[in-house]
Amino acid sequence: MSHSKIFIGNNEASFTQKEIKGELVTFDNEIYYKISNCNAMRPFFMSIISDSNHWMFISSNGGLTAGRKDSESSLFPYYTDDKITESADITGSKSLFQVDKNNKTYLWEPFSNRYSGIYSVTRNVYKNRYGNKVIFEEINHDLKLSFRYQWNSSNEYGFIKKSTLLNNDNVKTKVTVLDGLQNILPSGVASGLQNSSSNLVDAYKKCELESEVGIGIYALSAFIVDKAEPSEALMANIVWSLGLDNPTYLLSSLQLDKFRQGSPISQEEDIKAEKGAYFISKDLELNPNSDKSWMFIANVNQSITSVNYISELIRKEKNLAKIIQEDIDLGTQNLLNLSTAADGIQVTEDSLTNTRHFANTMFNIMRGGIFDDNYKIEKSDFSQYLHKANKEVFNNKQNVLKSLPEEFSINELKSIAEKDTDKNFKRLCF
Repeated sequence: MSHSKIFIGNNEASFTQKEIKGELVTFDNEIYYKISNCNAMRPFFMSIISDSNHWMFISSNGGLTAGRKDSESSLFPYYTDDKITESADITGSKSLFQVDKNNKTYLWEPFSNRYSGIYSVTRNVYKNRYGNKVIFEEINHDLKLSFRYQWNSSNEYGFIKKSTLLNNDNVKTKVTVLDGLQNILPSGVASGLQNSSSNLVDAYKKCELESEVGIGIYALSAFIVDKAEPSEALMANIVWSLGLDNPTYLLSSLQLDKFRQGSPISQEEDIKAEKGAYFISKDLELNPNSDKSWMFIANVNQSITSVNYISELIRKEKNLAKIIQEDIDLGTQNLLNLSTAADGIQVTEDSLTNTRHFANTMFNIMRGGIFDDNYKIEKSDFSQYLHKANKEVFNNKQNVLKSLPEEFSINELKSIAEKDTDKNFKRLCF
């Protein structure tokens, strides 16, 4: 759509005191803890986990940092809690909509405080009971639209942001979507460099679009080093999307104000020395009480081989969204298996207590790990342990060690220890 006049809400600002409420709900056949009217609270911090090496720290206002393995492989800048919360408008998810209603075009920017009080809205946040998914939802009661986005993780594909726009009206509604991610880091930016020299890092940023398949590639023009030597950056962070056919792509946030003002935006394919972003824009027509969904897929430290593989996948795989969802589901099942191995699944009459127990167990095994094969013990491991713990006991118990099978259970070891008279050996066994 091309517009010359954009309206923001009604004439009167709407400020009402709303009740904050927490409850367990079922969404997409999964249990979530929902906080209604979360924007009436002070922002709070959440950690979103995965079965793999993903990490995400996210504020209840949407500001976040995320990456894989450690802070040196970040997708978004790795900052402290307060800076992450304050950067919600410029980092992470950003969505804008031009909505045609009553022969006018309204601008709606969910989760933003730029137009606070203009619309009557409800904001909710949901976190699933396993801790690896989070949903942000805004319901616009004036425009009769709802928008929600969900963060997921996939071991194969990285971070997945799913977006859904719902028409709650009984009439068709035309909407121009501009949705995506902001402040995407290139590969190769260490957290210390980002914190101390972010302006210098911006100068080295290079954002490119593989327009045929819609992959955004975020890299450094060269590694930032003090030595007078060539240092080529060969890895990149990437973002791509599914669900909206032939959209307009943006690689920066430079044109957001043009969209807010109703001016046409043009596709970006090569942006240098600017903070990276990935946006898609598309005109939609939503039928009464219907919805439209799309997704963004982002990953870190990808080689040219990996980029080519994703390009071919987008070109040739017709069921790619289903494949990604299956990998998300597999990750949740793997997470359950990890927790189960540490007795993290508890069933009582109090569902909140069960969820709390799962979270406690999960964070314990994130710190300490789990037994890789239940409670089976390998003789070589036990011998090394005994040798390090007490060399005298190790030397005295050579006959016992030789009699052990190559693999035995914890119960067998307890039985041997109970019959032994050496208190130190008994203590080390137990």
